[in-house]
Amino acid sequence: MKSSSSRFQAMSRRTLLRGVGVSLALPLLEGMAGQTPRRMFAVCNNLGLLPGEFFPAGVGADYVPSPYLKILEPYRKDFTVFSGVSHPNVDGGHPSDISFLTAAPHPASSSFRNTISLDQYVAERIGSQTRFPSLTLSVNTGFRSLSWSGSGVAIPPEQSAASVFRQMFIQGSAQEVESKITELDSGRSILDAVSDQARSLEQKVSAGDRARLDQYFTSVRELEGRLLASRGWERKPKPVVKEQEPQDPANPAMYMAKVAQMYSLVRLAFETDSTRAVTLMLDSVSSPVLQIRGATINDGYHNLSHHGKSEDKLSQLRLIDTWHMRLLADLFKGLQGVKENGETLLDRSMVLYGSNLGDANAHSTSNMPTLLAGGGFRHAGHLAFDRTRNYPLPNLFVSMLQRMGIETDRFASATGTMTGLELRPNQA
Repeated sequence: MKSSSSRFQAMSRRTLLRGVGVSLALPLLEGMAGQTPRRMFAVCNNLGLLPGEFFPAGVGADYVPSPYLKILEPYRKDFTVFSGVSHPNVDGGHPSDISFLTAAPHPASSSFRNTISLDQYVAERIGSQTRFPSLTLSVNTGFRSLSWSGSGVAIPPEQSAASVFRQMFIQGSAQEVESKITELDSGRSILDAVSDQARSLEQKVSAGDRARLDQYFTSVRELEGRLLASRGWERKPKPVVKEQEPQDPANPAMYMAKVAQMYSLVRLAFETDSTRAVTLMLDSVSSPVLQIRGATINDGYHNLSHHGKSEDKLSQLRLIDTWHMRLLADLFKGLQGVKENGETLLDRSMVLYGSNLGDANAHSTSNMPTLLAGGGFRHAGHLAFDRTRNYPLPNLFVSMLQRMGIETDRFASATGTMTGLELRPNQA
């Protein structure tokens, strides 16, 4: 016979999976019309980048670009690179990727419970203004996600660019729309039934399991709210785009092609104001030997990250990292090429790129490679902090939240806003 704990986990998992693709919200309020929105996109590459190839020499606007930053040189004035930053008390090596946007401490601990992620903090406050309060995307992750609800539950990521494209831009027939509304109503009924079953267990389980059930009820209420809000968008026409539906690469080895597709999808999502908060986990740990045009890779990505200073492995890692930077440059170019009320989409969108690991070879979570592009900031070039006693990266998250128009002076372990990062003049 299954324990009450395993019953709870199974119910929670099924409930969460039913929520995939229906995290929609109410239409834009009339009082918000005419305002040019701000957006955020957060990317975590969970094997990081070679530190010596990423971090620049010198500080401020006159820094000397590293080999990787030379690839981003055309956008030098559009981003700030940070060194000497990390999440206080976030340790544990590879498991720390789930704390990249939450900064929840000790993610490898058996008693770990995650907290709300940056994107979901945004979605809870302004997500009702777009069809999708947020998008949670991934490459090669399975169910691993950067996005975590207010109750510390992982939001299952979307790995198919084609599926997300259809959700955003393919308008169903009238019959399909009504069928979807019926499905949403049915989903709420199922949640009610499952919730009733779970409540019947409350008097029969241990105190620990009652705490788990309480967490489950919280996640059910969150999902019920999203299902209810979904109905407000189903009869609203979807935006029309010129791009064709992408074809998902079947092979996980085509990692860079998948990343490129996701970046294009995010540009379209922002361009059509389909959402204002997107996360993307690039699970390099779980990726196989990569197939990259013009490069010879003969070992698995994870194996290469534990290079032990082998020049053969380092040379292959440089090729992989270089492609990451090229694709990031392409993303910046795409966002800069879209105009919105006299500004570029890059001006209106914050792109956070980084990793939970400062050095994958040593499983180190200090000195996380991090850069922030766009968003209307007066970018400072290279903001360098103490690489031994790191500056709290969550301070950057507070600055980003304020840039999204959210009035707060704290998030996770932040001590304030990011020192040295200021707004450009006349930026609303």
